[in-house]
Amino acid sequence: MSDGLVYILDDEEAVCDSVTLLLKSVRLPARSFSDPDAFLADWRADWRGCLLLDVRMPRMSGLDVQRLLRERGNRLPIIFMTGHGDVPMAVEAMRAGAFDFLQKPFHDEDLLSRVRRALSSDAKQAEAGRQRADIERRYAALTPREREIAQRLVDGHANKVIAIELGLSERTVELHRAHIMQKMDVRALGPLVQMLLSLRG
Repeated sequence: MSDGLVYILDDEEAVCDSVTLLLKSVRLPARSFSDPDAFLADWRADWRGCLLLDVRMPRMSGLDVQRLLRERGNRLPIIFMTGHGDVPMAVEAMRAGAFDFLQKPFHDEDLLSRVRRALSSDAKQAEAGRQRADIERRYAALTPREREIAQRLVDGHANKVIAIELGLSERTVELHRAHIMQKMDVRALGPLVQMLLSLRG
């Protein structure tokens, strides 16, 4: 898995080279492509970082690349690089989920600022994904009965009400609740509710 890499896709090799040098000068690792087909052939779903993508390229536009990546489940934030006349295309790209866009020629600091924001966004998204996977793993360890009770706890039902609904003693519900808290690794009802609500979202 690539961690925090800046991918550059622009059909002008001079742009790829200059942007790569700029990024590496501030210790941001980068990898450039001048051919969309080569980029798409190499692309992997577990890539982390961001993509600097030229809007106007021969044979395949940046919008086409964005659409194909979206169909493949891409999560990399995309920053479009546009010429002066491409602003309407950039707006279309933003509506399709692009992170940001830069007008050429751009200032170095402007590019670096936007790249750093995109990398930060991607890192937060990756961390949220790891947290969700951890919650899913803990939830999978619950028995079917514990899941029934857990969902009722999330809905605000008291132990006594849950006992009546499921035909159990209140003491049995309390024991299940203790096991749920232990398996989900929480000490209070609030964090448990937050965890389980995140799985519903």
